[in-house]
Amino acid sequence: MWEILREQLIYFWYYFDIQIRQIFGYWLLGIVVGSLISVFAKDRIHHLFMKIKDKNIGIIGTFIASILGILSPICMYGTIPIAASFSKKGMEEDWLAAFMMSSILLNPQLLIYSAALGTNALLIRLNVSIIGGFLAGLLVRICFKSKKFFNFSSFEEKKTKDTDPNMFMRLVKNIGRNIKATGLYFLLGIVITVLFQMYVPQEAFASLFSNKGFGVLMAATLGVPVYVCGGGTIPLLEEWLHKGMSMGAGTAFMITGPATKITNLGALKIVLGIKHFIYYLVYVMLFALLSGLLVDLIGINV
Repeated sequence: MWEILREQLIYFWYYFDIQIRQIFGYWLLGIVVGSLISVFAKDRIHHLFMKIKDKNIGIIGTFIASILGILSPICMYGTIPIAASFSKKGMEEDWLAAFMMSSILLNPQLLIYSAALGTNALLIRLNVSIIGGFLAGLLVRICFKSKKFFNFSSFEEKKTKDTDPNMFMRLVKNIGRNIKATGLYFLLGIVITVLFQMYVPQEAFASLFSNKGFGVLMAATLGVPVYVCGGGTIPLLEEWLHKGMSMGAGTAFMITGPATKITNLGALKIVLGIKHFIYYLVYVMLFALLSGLLVDLIGINV
């Protein structure tokens, strides 16, 4: 028995070491870049968003808002109070929808983490996040032109934690908070991936997710309960893609995962109300399915 256990531990460490070597650099780089943006560029990004408020640029502003949402390094619970302050200052609701949707789907840290999945997956994730934000804003612009979509009355902008007068220490503390927030999920993702490599038959998994129709639907559905933290799911998604998951299925997972993460849903339900919240969920699922099917139809691979 002890010999079997020892052998299993050796296998576990072997796969764990491989995963750490493959992913750790991207995770650490994402932490550092995200903190640099948060400390030195976050206010500039949000100020730039406010500057376009008075520009008569229509749906072009919706597209710009989607890009700025991706550049914003804060989580959804931090984004909503900021969006609330934007709303009070007269920001158009379709721009707010685009900013919030793309911010949910992607941020600078997660973008860098995703580089571990390969160039194709990285570019697909970036593009679907921009498009997802833009389309969300466009739908709000068309369907809610004469009525409110958001209700920010219960939110006020939170005070920033980046208050240390020494800029270097401010950066160090921000990096520490990011490591604390994501480190456990990152290690958990590695452990789950290792267990997957050791105990899940490759052929069975490949047959489940390689189907370019059913596999997309399965991945979109799986993104709802499985996704907890972006950094934690990257090792698992990387393994799935190399074990036979189609890129379309991976795309669907990358959309529904962050969009239905429990903390994001809790925050969004407050500002949307039940009816608009259901609209949001329907939009996310349809966008994930259609994006995944299109990626597979085009024939993009890992």
